[in-house]
Amino acid sequence: MTMNPVRLRDRLRGIVKPAATSPAASAPPSAAEAAAGGSAPAVAPLPSAPAVRRSSGIEDTLGGAWHERGSARSFVVRRRFEADQEYGRVRVGDVASALESAQGGAGLVATGTPQVPFVFFDLETTGLSGGAGTHAFLVGCASFDADGAFVVEQHLMTDYAVERSMLTCVAEDLSKAGALVTFNGKSFDAPVIETRYLFHRLTSPCTHLPHLDLLHPARRFWGGDEVLGCSLIALEQQLLGAHRLGDVPGFEIPARYFQFIRSGDAQPLADVLEHNRLDLLSLAALTARLLRLINDGAEAADDAREALGLGRVYERAGEVARAEHAYERALDLAAEQAEARRRSLRPSGEWAWTPQGIRVEALRALALSSRRSRRYADAAARWRQLLDLPGCPGAIRREATEALAIHHEHRERDLAAARMFALKSLEAGSEAAWGDAVRHRLARIERKLLSEQPLLPSLPSPQPCGSRTSGRRTSS
Repeated sequence: MTMNPVRLRDRLRGIVKPAATSPAASAPPSAAEAAAGGSAPAVAPLPSAPAVRRSSGIEDTLGGAWHERGSARSFVVRRRFEADQEYGRVRVGDVASALESAQGGAGLVATGTPQVPFVFFDLETTGLSGGAGTHAFLVGCASFDADGAFVVEQHLMTDYAVERSMLTCVAEDLSKAGALVTFNGKSFDAPVIETRYLFHRLTSPCTHLPHLDLLHPARRFWGGDEVLGCSLIALEQQLLGAHRLGDVPGFEIPARYFQFIRSGDAQPLADVLEHNRLDLLSLAALTARLLRLINDGAEAADDAREALGLGRVYERAGEVARAEHAYERALDLAAEQAEARRRSLRPSGEWAWTPQGIRVEALRALALSSRRSRRYADAAARWRQLLDLPGCPGAIRREATEALAIHHEHRERDLAAARMFALKSLEAGSEAAWGDAVRHRLARIERKLLSEQPLLPSLPSPQPCGSRTSGRRTSS
């Protein structure tokens, strides 16, 4: 059945017809328009009042000013945290001093060759999905000055039309940076800002800068809260003792910016800028703590997890002696913490970061390090210690028994011990491919055992007659 074309056209017109006619559309045409045969526009243009309010009241509301860089201009809010100001359990000046004295350790956790000044970098965006549709409406840059004060400069995109101009100013500010420090910047901040520069056919200042992304070492060193995870807010509460009051939740930030764009009222952005400033200050304090640990060594670690993370950093850098010392320190601290937990009856939390889990990781790292250094006896001793630990995970037990079977077969030449560890390895493994490899090793060991067994004694060969050893002859 086909529909009448006239009826179809009428239905389509009813769908696309506006629900209400705007005053501008219903107004009669002016004399000039009537003379020219024109008519009034069907839809009134968007009001320009919000744009006027943005340009006139934003300086007073947010306390910023327009900065010009040649032909480009950007609205910048500048704040200064003095050196004697406290943030949680730390002072701003102490953070600056720690960074200055421990900056040499940054090369172990950063890409490139970091140099001073470090610029702490954080974005607030219109969404978390990334891609060409995500705008960085607030670019926060911070560094320490000669007096030990923490200076934050925040570039705000007051309208979508000024994005290119803002990015030009940001690029000029970042041209003086010796390294970029972010939190999850490799996965989010850097790709987002580089996409915006690429969109405007500009060169991104972040591409060739040395980059220290604090998130990855923070996971190894501290791990964060069991509930909040490894977020920046969780780490600042755990390590710095800083607690924010009235902080704006991250999921509200894009909506506040969209409200500002629609209404021109910058008041909702005041809390967003404060949130960004505290993120930058926490980032600086946590970076100083990390670099101080790397610079001072394992003795500066007061937690088993810190010592374990320190060992991994040194190991990746090829500093074997410092890595093994850090793993030994992790074993000692884990034993102390296990005793403290037993006395206080505190819940264990995630097993991998309990004292028992840290001991397993530290012993495994020491065994692997000894094996790489060709200290096979030391490696075997560490593998045996792992097998003696109660609650050792099956995968680690399987790895340890396999290493000990190989060690006793090929180095110690103790085939009985090699066979015993191969059987234990077969019990620990459940994968088919693993079982086939172990059975192949067992068969080889058993063949070697059979080949080394002494042969059965043979019967004495007959002696020729008349020899001295022949028996006495008897008379018939």
